[in-house]
Amino acid sequence: MIEALAALPFPNIDPIALQLGPIPIRWYALSYIAGILLGWWGITRALRQKALWAPPPFNGRPPATEDQISDLAVWIIFGVILGGRLGWVLIYGTVLCSVTPSYAQYCDGLPLAFVTDPVRIIAAWEGGMSFHGGLLGAVIAVWLFSRRHKVSMLSVSDLTCAFAPITIFLVRIANFVNDELWGRVTDVPWAMVFPRGGPLPRHPSQLYEAALEGLVLLVIVQVALRVFRAHQKPGLISAIFLAGYGLFRFICEFFREPDTQFIGPISMGMALSIPIWIGAGLLLWIVSKRPRAA
Repeated sequence: MIEALAALPFPNIDPIALQLGPIPIRWYALSYIAGILLGWWGITRALRQKALWAPPPFNGRPPATEDQISDLAVWIIFGVILGGRLGWVLIYGTVLCSVTPSYAQYCDGLPLAFVTDPVRIIAAWEGGMSFHGGLLGAVIAVWLFSRRHKVSMLSVSDLTCAFAPITIFLVRIANFVNDELWGRVTDVPWAMVFPRGGPLPRHPSQLYEAALEGLVLLVIVQVALRVFRAHQKPGLISAIFLAGYGLFRFICEFFREPDTQFIGPISMGMALSIPIWIGAGLLLWIVSKRPRAA
């Protein structure tokens, strides 16, 4: 039997960063806000780098203005929150609330509560967010934004994906602080006993995901943008991001305690990587049909 005494101590950071009267401000909510703001800052800085936009197909004209990117940040905030919350209920919530006691704090009558109390749809500070739902919400937000401003959706998507791993990194750190989404039981030297994960040491899988889905993926998409100029083929950076996230999420699922199983040893997280890979393949097919401008 694995001895809990051999594990590293969990830091037990208070998940509430600030208390403004009766309103608790959680690290989880701040991670989304900080990630989107840092992404907005990164995109605006990229737009100012004339060398990125000098070659075709841009010919010195970036795909969007800084004011438009400020507008895009608002669209993405709503897309991520609505998609993430609804996605969690549809993909995870109805199953997890019935079979997993540790999720009871998020349930409280879901999904019917979203009908009787619609404000809870945007209550991301309560916890319970699906990345895949948030991703779909962000895609819809980018699509609507691009139609409204009459800009290239694929180029705007590339800019968004080039900085999206920042938000993923911060949210995974917040998952760690919240003592949630911990890993499988293990005897590795860096295992931790999570207070809500039982007495046995587990993989700190939130940190694995922060490293792979956040830091490593950020380096990959930034190299694609700044070194290989992948943005000159609109859609390519988005495809790289989707393929990379799907791969790293699939790998991390081997170490993460599954939210719920899908089929046999395949967890829901693994299964949801498949449509992400399909999306990446579709984008690569679209890119292949559009040769780089001379």
